[in-house]
Amino acid sequence: MFISRLALDHFRSWDHCLLDFTPGVTILQGANGLGKTNIVEAIEFLSTGASHRTSSSAPLVERGFDMAAIRANVTDEDAARTTTYEVTIRVKGANRARVNGGPSLYLRDIVGDIPLVAFTPDDQRLVSADPAARRQFLNQTASLLVRGYADTLQRFTHVAKQRATLLKQLGAADDFDASRDAALSGLEIWTGQYIDLGLQLTRDRMAVVDRLRAPFHELVHELAGAGNDAELDYEPSFDEILQGEDAPRLISEHFQRLYAGEVARGRNLIGPQRDDMLIGLNGFPAREFASNGEMWTLGLALKMAVCRLLEERFGTQPIVILDDVFAQLDETRRAQILRFAAAQRQVFITVAAASDIPDDERLADAHVVDVAALRARNDDGEDL
Repeated sequence: MFISRLALDHFRSWDHCLLDFTPGVTILQGANGLGKTNIVEAIEFLSTGASHRTSSSAPLVERGFDMAAIRANVTDEDAARTTTYEVTIRVKGANRARVNGGPSLYLRDIVGDIPLVAFTPDDQRLVSADPAARRQFLNQTASLLVRGYADTLQRFTHVAKQRATLLKQLGAADDFDASRDAALSGLEIWTGQYIDLGLQLTRDRMAVVDRLRAPFHELVHELAGAGNDAELDYEPSFDEILQGEDAPRLISEHFQRLYAGEVARGRNLIGPQRDDMLIGLNGFPAREFASNGEMWTLGLALKMAVCRLLEERFGTQPIVILDDVFAQLDETRRAQILRFAAAQRQVFITVAAASDIPDDERLADAHVVDVAALRARNDDGEDL
């Protein structure tokens, strides 16, 4: 499948924007600050319901406005059918979606319909950064690969916030506070939901890591040579999940032991929001021992592995975004990612200047969009 038309209203720095695309490579060229990355970010958000640039959706709305809209025509593999997706992003309130002008849906209801993988300058941080970066990667990947994952994640996030609020209330209350018993009763209910949803998230993430392991290992061999062995593993804070059917009971007992500490700190001390994906290289933790170049290779291999799994699931190549990556890569890795991109159905590349476009015959037929000219037409109110 490929995106044939994209329209933005009040998204980031774009008041309005309309672009038509074809399969193949599209290069969005423009100086920093003109909004080229905002365009590919909108495509990423349409697919995954998230952005690699922000943890919330409010910054995606143009300043001074209450909402933004993304509309896209997505054409199937043989160009026989086009589906129109529309997403409304609100500064306050739930984000909504429509398909072919149909009834209003939650955004999570369309997440996973459009396979996409974004390669960004932050891919190295999948190895070097704190666990939050790897959890975000797993959340986006699982939302595309596991049906219902986005819904489970949203429900767990809500329950986790409610439970943390009660823990803070209990920490602030004295033993004779009349509201304490009510808070304790509420905590028991929220804890049950927290365990059930947390277990589901953890199991889904572990399943995704299991599926990524083999292609990731193979791709590291392809990119770095057969002498480099990479490993993936999942480290849950719910250690009891490995105990099978007894997991919920054992985790509940664990929470009883943690109760005093959680109340004192007003925080959920265990759960999938504290998990990590472990990346190893040649028997050592990559975060501690890998070089800068090796971290880039591992990050590229992870994203390429996701592409393989998405193609297996959807039966079509995912849309690929290369957001300002060429300026970050050496010649060897530029060639590797270009070889990969050239084999994809539709690729979006952002560059700051023409000099950042690799001189490669595989980009000879690329369609180049001058983002400065696009913005000038937009500012003049012309039809785009």
